[in-house]
Amino acid sequence: MPNYFNTKKVVLTAVLFTIVLSTSYAQLSPPGLGKGKTASWFAFGVKQALDTVHKKESTTYIGIGRKSSPDDTNPFNKMGILVLNQEFSNHYTKHWQYSYAISYRRSDLYESAAPYEHADPAIEQEFRLYGRYTYLTEIGAVKWKNTFRQEYRKFFNPDFTKSGEDYQFRTRLKTQVNIDLGTEKLHHIIGSAEALFAISKENRPINEWTKFSYKESRFGVYYQLTPHEIPFTFDFGYMYNLIGKNKKTGVNYLAIDVVWNNPFGKTL
Repeated sequence: MPNYFNTKKVVLTAVLFTIVLSTSYAQLSPPGLGKGKTASWFAFGVKQALDTVHKKESTTYIGIGRKSSPDDTNPFNKMGILVLNQEFSNHYTKHWQYSYAISYRRSDLYESAAPYEHADPAIEQEFRLYGRYTYLTEIGAVKWKNTFRQEYRKFFNPDFTKSGEDYQFRTRLKTQVNIDLGTEKLHHIIGSAEALFAISKENRPINEWTKFSYKESRFGVYYQLTPHEIPFTFDFGYMYNLIGKNKKTGVNYLAIDVVWNNPFGKTL
């Protein structure tokens, strides 16, 4: 990668940990797309309040991720993933929130050697269940969220036969800061840092459990626009995905998402 990306990684990490050192304020964060150089993510979501005080919410979204080959930097080169996600959340006290969700993901798989054609099988399907528990605090224009998220991931080949990895339990720890820019709460800067750990039950190369271990980290910076005139939230961001423990690989993501707020009124 150009030195620009290495510099950006260092600056990004410094900014995140200087600010404070979750769940999203509204953004629909990119999923990991595996090894590569660059990637892109676009998502459209619908967020609907389920009660009159907006403590209970439903968030539904569809997202598409694309990525480069290992030898180029085009983030739109190859199809990466299709995501369908449904989440319910309850901000039941001032500082605490829980969420639970179900997700379907369809990922394209590629050979590790040039010309990086689709592998055999070319597609891996995933059904995911997850729960999330969040502590929230607010100091003036700064909102801070710390989240513990536990996932169960079940994998299938395109014909729903067993894939090489049968299923996985993954633990995610995330800290996130949202800063309001100005008094009108139109513009926001969001910074986040997340670490992921997992243990898997594998079918191939042999039937066994892997060790529970660190897998990757994700660092993000977003600009968020929440105009008062229309019921939409717009997010434009960058994520750096650092994969691996010893032989680390970094992937640079460009991300855009749009969330339609309360299309069925203030509450269902």
